[in-house]
Amino acid sequence: MTHDNRTPTAVLLHGWPVTTGHWRHLVPALEAAGVTTIPVTLPGLGVAPAPDVSDYRKAALAERVRTRLAREGVTRYAVVGHDWGATVGYLMAAAAPESVSALVVEEEILPGVDVEIPPAGRSHYPAWHGPFNRAPGLAEQLVPGREAAYYGAFLQQSAGPTGLAPDVLHAYVEAYSAPGVLDAGLAYYRTRSEDVEDIRALSRRPISTPVLAVGGRHAMGVAVAEGLAALATDVTPLVFERSGHYPAEQEPERVNNAIVRFLHQHP
Repeated sequence: MTHDNRTPTAVLLHGWPVTTGHWRHLVPALEAAGVTTIPVTLPGLGVAPAPDVSDYRKAALAERVRTRLAREGVTRYAVVGHDWGATVGYLMAAAAPESVSALVVEEEILPGVDVEIPPAGRSHYPAWHGPFNRAPGLAEQLVPGREAAYYGAFLQQSAGPTGLAPDVLHAYVEAYSAPGVLDAGLAYYRTRSEDVEDIRALSRRPISTPVLAVGGRHAMGVAVAEGLAALATDVTPLVFERSGHYPAEQEPERVNNAIVRFLHQHP
């Protein structure tokens, strides 16, 4: 594959427990605005990981994505990341500022960043999934055969009052019920101490890449931007009032317009 680096390009990295379906509204909007999109599925996020994936430290995953892009001739791009995808996107920008022209962080507080989720978010966004996913052996015993309850509970709670459409919920639960996906998803949570170490080391040298910090009022809200304040020097905060953890799906038109405008400002 050859890539024309003169064309504005956005690499899209979704999080847990969703799929590239998270970008179903954004991709057409970016393409219509002249931005080439490259949706990337990180190992195990709704699809069984390749056999050679053993390191789920987010810095290692960032390096993996950068290597793939370089192999395809993609050397200059923006990154739009949701949830874990945003942590990986941040680490890509930190490692290769010459490659990443702009960064959109949707609904992520990076590992080791100590900020409070605002009250509107605290009443919806789950606090149980992190400790549960990190507890050795627990999810492996309890989740198989109960994927609809486990993923469904997280998706419905984290989406807040407006929720997600039933067919979307079903598609995500089905994707995460595939063999190998549960173990890989848990691995994202079990590298926490290494991820915290990596992010804290970077906080001594905040990135200068322009960052758009997107929060949903019924999830992380302003905490997304507050958490990035120590990690980046140029952060634009944006909170979507009707959204939970999935603004790109819950308020697509507004999110699309904001991201298109931001990427055009930072080509």
